[in-house]
Amino acid sequence: MKKSGILQGALARVIATSEHGDLLLIGDAGMPIPDGVECIDLALCEGHVPFKAALCSVLGEMTVQKAYLATETASESPAMQQVIDAAIGDLPVERLSHEDLKALSTLCKAAVRTGEYTPYANIILESGVNF
Repeated sequence: MKKSGILQGALARVIATSEHGDLLLIGDAGMPIPDGVECIDLALCEGHVPFKAALCSVLGEMTVQKAYLATETASESPAMQQVIDAAIGDLPVERLSHEDLKALSTLCKAAVRTGEYTPYANIILESGVNF
């Protein structure tokens, strides 16, 4: 049995098998998961698992070189934007419309659905390398 870190098997596997440039979506409960993209469903009920917990857990284990965020997050959910900014630190960010973020999600290796009910609590992380 794994002692620490992400214990959810599918998510641990996706992170462990990610290659340079792979994309991973972490989304709120309402973010559509495209057909053909593996859905890792962490949503138990409203607020559980929260977006922040999923994001911080993934960032603790995955090498990330870039993040993609919807421009609407800052205007529609400024408190969530602050949570995201604190979690990702100085990671390069590309901002695009929510519609473009949904289009980009079709290229994701997997999508993590959380129990987050905050609008626009969605991010796509691009895998980097450790060296």
